[in-house]
Amino acid sequence: MDKSLGTDDLEMRLRALESRIHGERRNRSAKPVKCVESLARIQAGLSNTANKRERVKILHKKIEDLLKYLDPQFTDHITVPDAMKLEFILAEEDFLLSQASLLEQVNNLQPLLDSNYIRDVPEHATKLQRLSQIHIKQQDQTEAQSQEVKKLFEEYNKMMFLLSKQFTQWDETLRKLEEAKGIRPVE
Repeated sequence: MDKSLGTDDLEMRLRALESRIHGERRNRSAKPVKCVESLARIQAGLSNTANKRERVKILHKKIEDLLKYLDPQFTDHITVPDAMKLEFILAEEDFLLSQASLLEQVNNLQPLLDSNYIRDVPEHATKLQRLSQIHIKQQDQTEAQSQEVKKLFEEYNKMMFLLSKQFTQWDETLRKLEEAKGIRPVE
């Protein structure tokens, strides 16, 4: 259904274009002039003319040569001698050899890329995603646990400091009482 609408739409646009180009002219049989038919007649006329004239035939045969001469690399081909090209290649010899060795390594590793393990990656992707979510959840839990342990250590250190301070005060008080009574402290 869509193709027929597209074709009808295209035909309508083509008729509108033909009427703009040719106006209301009609051909000898009183039918509206069609651009495609006109172009086909012109092409046939040019082909007949080209086949009748020897110079045009020769020109058609030389088109490939002309295209070759119009190619921008053709001037490089003419102006750069083979010895210079050889020098370019020899100057890049180390780079080319290193690239060749890398390509050989890639070629040798190709069977690994075609292995079942690599082909099964999409199946493992969902498992990996679930594991990633579990890992993130566990990281959050670990962070919360670390904060709790840190808080407990701070409370422990504070308690030890206060106990140490209390023992120091008791020791000081006991020492003063012993001095007041004349008792020598035991060492």
